[in-house]
Amino acid sequence: MKRLLLGLLKKFKFLPPELYVKIYYQYYTGKKLNLANPGEFNEKIQWLKVHYKPPILNQLVDKYAVRSFVSDRIGETYLNELYQVYYRAGDVDFDQLPEKFVIKGAHGYNFNLIVKDKSKLNKHRARYLMRKWMARNQYYRGGLEWAYKDVKPKLIAEAFLSELGRSTISDYKFYCFDGKVKFLQLDLERENDHQKLFYDPDWKKLPFTKGSGGLSAETADKPPKFEQMIALAEKLAKGFPFVRVDFYNLQGRIVFGEMTFYPGDGRQEFKPDSYNKIIGSYLNLPPLNGQKAITSYGPDL
Repeated sequence: MKRLLLGLLKKFKFLPPELYVKIYYQYYTGKKLNLANPGEFNEKIQWLKVHYKPPILNQLVDKYAVRSFVSDRIGETYLNELYQVYYRAGDVDFDQLPEKFVIKGAHGYNFNLIVKDKSKLNKHRARYLMRKWMARNQYYRGGLEWAYKDVKPKLIAEAFLSELGRSTISDYKFYCFDGKVKFLQLDLERENDHQKLFYDPDWKKLPFTKGSGGLSAETADKPPKFEQMIALAEKLAKGFPFVRVDFYNLQGRIVFGEMTFYPGDGRQEFKPDSYNKIIGSYLNLPPLNGQKAITSYGPDL
């Protein structure tokens, strides 16, 4: 009964953010959110949604605008090839795009059209999807992720990327705390048999997972130029209390993916449960209204 009520209340996006994130968090995790003294990782992500609002975040979550930031900090060589930017779905001219390409909604996430063979593309269906994306605001679509609130909707067409020996490219997600990589999440075969593996910076597999599914028994080889990936992630993460920096590694070619400040919208739990607090201890929240920073140092991974 309580979850039904929370499910109803979470539709009320007009509620004050401090109240709304408590409803949202409890609905998805079953836990009460202590916003005054957060301890777990997702509690602190909810705190960041409400209290951490440097304007640069609006640029960094925008998949088009972030390109200039990446170019300035680590160089444009790590950017995927950009074909075009569109501000209306009707402006997309498929005839001008190559046989393989990707179109993304730059103003949110999970807005992806992956085209491996243009001759098989249902263009009417594709335009319908893109119009839906352009009508959505990620702030209201999810759990009030502040950085997305004022991002102008747009579409970007980029080069299709592929990885030798895999049906989908592997995604390396570096969790950075105070500008330092603490661990990474490796997503494998997202379209078919999605596996999430976690490694420390020495490529030692870690005994936890996140979200749905159990702990994977699979292992992966350390990619070429792994230490360089860590260095690049830390350059991009410098100056932020927390950010997840994503890269692809295509036979040693490192390609920037995105920067994420609210992984899983702050509602995907780590498993076993004890790691929610352990990982939360790495996130030192910035001072609020002249108060000291919220810190809590726990055991190492």
